[in-house]
Amino acid sequence: MVELVIIPALFIGAIIGVYEAILLHRDVTVPTHRFGHTLHAFVYAIIAVFITMNTAFVYHTFSFLHQVPLLEHAIVFQIAIGLITVIKVHGSSYAIRSRFGGASVGMAETWTHSLLVGALVVAAPYIWPFLQPMMPAWLN
Repeated sequence: MVELVIIPALFIGAIIGVYEAILLHRDVTVPTHRFGHTLHAFVYAIIAVFITMNTAFVYHTFSFLHQVPLLEHAIVFQIAIGLITVIKVHGSSYAIRSRFGGASVGMAETWTHSLLVGALVVAAPYIWPFLQPMMPAWLN
């Protein structure tokens, strides 16, 4: 049986989602759009981190992934999730910038933020063992 990492994945995903939401929040002025983009960033980050921190479970559940070239390696699969995250973050940033006027206040360095969020999603399962001893008992 494959062990799931649930609470830590939700916690780290929430932190990354809040960071991404803060970046998007500075660019969106319409309150309903703000809420939608924040919710989207938050939920996506939690799902992406859950996948990267539970790669064994995902492979066990979706066994066809082992047959996809290169994806049979866990780290390549995690990097693919990170690249999808980079594209999603950058795409959201670009959509906001193009929809709400030419210059964007918070996302001026969109690739930097996009790559950082993607890297955090990929690094989450490797960072958690270092963070775990410092976290409260309920989070472990």
